[in-house]
Amino acid sequence: MNSFNPERKITIIGIGNTLYQDEGVGVHILPLLEEKFRNDSMVEIIEGSTDGMRLLGPVEDSSHLIIIDAINAGKEGGAIITLIGEDIPAYYGVKMSIHQLGFQEVLFAAKLRERYPKHIVMFGMQPTSLELGIELSQVNAGRLQQLADKVEDQVRQWRDAS
Repeated sequence: MNSFNPERKITIIGIGNTLYQDEGVGVHILPLLEEKFRNDSMVEIIEGSTDGMRLLGPVEDSSHLIIIDAINAGKEGGAIITLIGEDIPAYYGVKMSIHQLGFQEVLFAAKLRERYPKHIVMFGMQPTSLELGIELSQVNAGRLQQLADKVEDQVRQWRDAS
């Protein structure tokens, strides 16, 4: 039995700090996603920046949630990382992102309140540089489209399952 209701929005939240180069990947990708989904009223795109607990409402209101962030998985800079469901650290565990503590608290609170999304995927990119700067590093900027394509593929998978 499929749990995707085509009447239900898919929420995409891009988080990150755009003052530290590749830490801002989740925000820098949003214009590409807005273009991909510009005619799709059932995809909601939210710039979460470093909003932390202010994202609890959108997380709890989602049945299908995609989070995009810089992820430090100890891989080569620009590597794309996909975490699904319970693989996403919800509170305890390894700190995968520079500002993850704030978002970990959001996921933990949603679980405590029994309003955790049924379907949740986190896409990220290994930072190449976390130096002060408002642009992505050349390596990560060059892979932004590939990351956007992965997000689009995930949305399509959820839709095709309905």
